[in-house]
Amino acid sequence: MNTYKLACVIEKDEDGYYGYCPELKACHAQGDTFEEVLTNLRDVLSLLVQDKIAEKEPIPSSELINFTTIEVTV
Repeated sequence: MNTYKLACVIEKDEDGYYGYCPELKACHAQGDTFEEVLTNLRDVLSLLVQDKIAEKEPIPSSELINFTTIEVTV
């Protein structure tokens, strides 16, 4: 069994949490809580990686991604 590191972005809005993986265009998930969206993203990522393995396609990998929020007063 192999382990893969994939970057994911999770955003919060008035409806809950939304997450996606920029490296795998088909990877999108949502949840009412942060933990729920993480669980849902893991499920989707697992299926997508399994599919890529079956199709003998390369699997992207991330080592380090910085993401931050910057506040601007105008």
